[in-house]
Amino acid sequence: MTSANNNPNPLSQTLGGTQVLFLAAAAGVATSTSYTVQPELGRIAQDLGASLAATSAAAGLPILGYMVGLALLVPLVDHVPARRLVSAQLALLSLSLGLVAIATNVAAFGAALLVSGVCASTGAQMSTLAGKHSPASRRGRALGAVTAGISAGVLLGRLVGGGLADAVGWRAMLLIVACLCLVCALGSRVLLPRTTPHREGTYFATLASMPRLLLTHAALRAAALAGALWFFAFSLVWMGLSLALALPPLRLSPTVIGLYSLAGAAGIVATRVAGQLADRFGSPRVVLAGLVLALLCALVMPLILGVAPLMLLALALFDTSLFSAQVANQRRVLSLDPRRPAPFNSVYMVTYFVGGSLGTAVGGPLVSSFGWPAVGITAALAITAAGAIGLTARCTPAAAATSGHRLS
Repeated sequence: MTSANNNPNPLSQTLGGTQVLFLAAAAGVATSTSYTVQPELGRIAQDLGASLAATSAAAGLPILGYMVGLALLVPLVDHVPARRLVSAQLALLSLSLGLVAIATNVAAFGAALLVSGVCASTGAQMSTLAGKHSPASRRGRALGAVTAGISAGVLLGRLVGGGLADAVGWRAMLLIVACLCLVCALGSRVLLPRTTPHREGTYFATLASMPRLLLTHAALRAAALAGALWFFAFSLVWMGLSLALALPPLRLSPTVIGLYSLAGAAGIVATRVAGQLADRFGSPRVVLAGLVLALLCALVMPLILGVAPLMLLALALFDTSLFSAQVANQRRVLSLDPRRPAPFNSVYMVTYFVGGSLGTAVGGPLVSSFGWPAVGITAALAITAAGAIGLTARCTPAAAATSGHRLS
């Protein structure tokens, strides 16, 4: 094996095409579990004898659990062999979904969903593995494939979950999804790398060092803040759109509003292409191109809300541009230290999701108080700020990776 001094990514096992495709599929299945129950909340509330408000609050717990998993479990990639880590987490995800399926009250329902959300963060572990076990020349392509799987999980989780629940009931639907997670767990035991990760320090030392990474690595700080800003814009637009379409003068039905989310399918395809472009031209150029296109869409969308074909096109381009920027940006983060990418990716993803959560929280009040145009303007300002951070960042990924900062 080439020495660490000559090889920036010294691994004894590099992922092949089949393994990358498996990671993409498994990441999609795991991620989808946080969204499958959302279309059936009314029926679930009746079955559990709970209020819709309490059931809806419980259904939001997987996202909270996901963020906990990003902070606490993703760093394990650098400490536990992939085949053991991912298979165990997917098996626990399967078990927790089984507990959700047999819940008899909303407290048990919510507690099991919280655990499932923590375990669903294995999707982020898989993106870390894709970057860690791929040569630099193919890192973006592998990461793009896994990100496409995660994006498909977010998009299809509600659609497939709702369709299965209508066909066989929500409890049987969850058992089917649990079985899929178990199949992925078994597959990970066979397909994922068996090598022992490179370790520097203990797992708890890694956790303790993570809050300092944003302070000591300028490239990580720039990437994380920029990503948080555009995920804020992304979540703001989609949350605000749901409310704007339901309010006068459009007053669209929930079913029609849900169909707008299909515009996001374009972003799934874009992630693969964006990864390849980032490998060829570098991450900064792909990020900048994506942000420019997203900015144009954010400025145009306030003017075309009532013109469905144009709005759907703008949404498709908006999703495509930001998904592309995300793939390229995460590729840059995973390149900061290819020997130990997990803590960098963990810090990045937690910051990223904080931005998205703020966008979701702000979207409704912004539309209610100031109307749909305020959403587009606010999103445009956030995207502009993200671009400015990227342009003014003075620490390149290569410099950061060799700047001497080490995890304690």
